[in-house]
Amino acid sequence: MQNPFKPTAGATPPELVGRAGLLDEFEYGLQQGSGAPGLLTIITGSRGIGKTVMLSAAEDIARAQGWAVISRTATPGFLARVGDDMLRLLEELGDGPPARKITAFSAAGFGLTTQLPPERAVDWRRTGQELLRVLDSKGTGLVITVDEIHAVDRTEISQLAADVQHFIRDGLPIGLIFAGLPSAVSDLLNEGVATFLRRADRINLHEAAIAEVTTSFSQLFSQGGITISHDLISEAAEATEGYPFLIQLVGYYLWLEADKAGWTLDQASVQRAIATAQRRNTLVVVESALSDISDRDRQFLDAMATQDGPSAAGQIGAVLKAKPNVVSKYRNRLIAAGLIESAGYGKVDFAIPGLRQYLRQ
Repeated sequence: MQNPFKPTAGATPPELVGRAGLLDEFEYGLQQGSGAPGLLTIITGSRGIGKTVMLSAAEDIARAQGWAVISRTATPGFLARVGDDMLRLLEELGDGPPARKITAFSAAGFGLTTQLPPERAVDWRRTGQELLRVLDSKGTGLVITVDEIHAVDRTEISQLAADVQHFIRDGLPIGLIFAGLPSAVSDLLNEGVATFLRRADRINLHEAAIAEVTTSFSQLFSQGGITISHDLISEAAEATEGYPFLIQLVGYYLWLEADKAGWTLDQASVQRAIATAQRRNTLVVVESALSDISDRDRQFLDAMATQDGPSAAGQIGAVLKAKPNVVSKYRNRLIAAGLIESAGYGKVDFAIPGLRQYLRQ
């Protein structure tokens, strides 16, 4: 049995630990068709919490029910690429637009550049309407997923939302799922043309329960023929803090250690796997999360790192010598960025495992 763990951004893990039922509303919406609330869904959470994996799971559900899927990451120009995907779908359905004219071909990069006939390059909303009517006649529809909306200008996102709103008004079978950091979602929902998305189903991803991680590890290691004590499985599960990316990292390196040791894991090999997973998490998630924050944001986080647990606003203010309104301002900014989270009345804690330790070092 190959290593089932997938500690790579967006890769589908062996199972969605702690995510049971989160997409039930979306799945029901596919059955109901146009206008069902679950067909508008927004997924938020901190880095590494599993947003992209949830998008992939939604896409799989849609395809299983016969819906067409367009999956894009919100990079500049993504809206034009969505329109291009729509045209290809129309062509595949046999009643699409005239053939494209090939204008360039790059052998080295395997790139093909095409030019649409002028009458087709007007407005992708018209293309979407044509496609959705064809799909509707076949008893199905289209789901568009857009990942990492925090990485692109709001103009294209807002335009997509506005056009999808028109499709819904026309009773066409369209589903739209966004995923991004809390700050991006908050900005989007406050913009005029996208305010209808406030009615969307919200999935705010959090850590999985340690008991669920323990059960998942036990089952997968048993299936792989790996001998490991229950206490060591519990230790490994605790080390993940229920954080999806760390679940995959710890599981992956445990499996690697077992492969090297004759499929038996002892205390030393488990500790090596945990340490390797934590180093990888620091490199991929923690350092990346800190790369685009301001010096003042960093000072706020450093003040939090002096505490062993959740930090009260007064404690942070005392360290920074800052007034409550200033503390509140940076608190809200860092929550929106997915770096910290509320931990009870007037308190915050780190949202990313390993961030406190990294700041202290």
